[in-house]
Amino acid sequence: MSPSALQNSPAAERNRAPILDCLRMLLGAEGRALEIASGTGQHAAHFAAALPGWTWQPTDLQGTHFDSITGWAAQAGAANVRAPLRLDVLRPRWPAEGDAFGAEFDLIYCANMLHIAPWACCAGLMQGAARQLAPGGLLVTYGPYLEDDVPTAAGNLAFDASLRAQDSTWGIRRLADVAATAGEAGLALQQRHALPANNLLLVWARATPAP
Repeated sequence: MSPSALQNSPAAERNRAPILDCLRMLLGAEGRALEIASGTGQHAAHFAAALPGWTWQPTDLQGTHFDSITGWAAQAGAANVRAPLRLDVLRPRWPAEGDAFGAEFDLIYCANMLHIAPWACCAGLMQGAARQLAPGGLLVTYGPYLEDDVPTAAGNLAFDASLRAQDSTWGIRRLADVAATAGEAGLALQQRHALPANNLLLVWARATPAP
């Protein structure tokens, strides 16, 4: 793999360590992980290399990221990263091409997608996760959120404005709105972890039926 194929996200380099710390607390020794919107592939390579008992399935809407995803995994020596697949969260069938996933996932991980995608993608993510999670499985989302009872950092306000200037369908999402959409899909927020640079790591699971 040519080094030129490796796409680099400085943010992914900065946030991978604190995210991994949270994943280590949440996850058992082994399992099957599905990553939504893998982007450059830096997270997939770093997490899979650090969690050798986990099989990591990267996906992205854009096939232009696939060589980078494969390249970072190879550079990290992460043989437990599978070949990337094209996945559109808005589709009722995952992945978008080839055979549908035949097994459920113990972890579905999605970082920095909700604010750079149309709002409909939130419902698509939650509904798809509800379909694909194994019993006891977790959906982990990471990124900036707006919280009603928490002052929004100036940097996040500026980031939100810049996103909306680029595309009117983008923008940092209200956590309450995300939670309501998750609830419609049968998922509930289980844990909230504040991470550096005003980002949150959120842990979602199937809601426990009322007695």
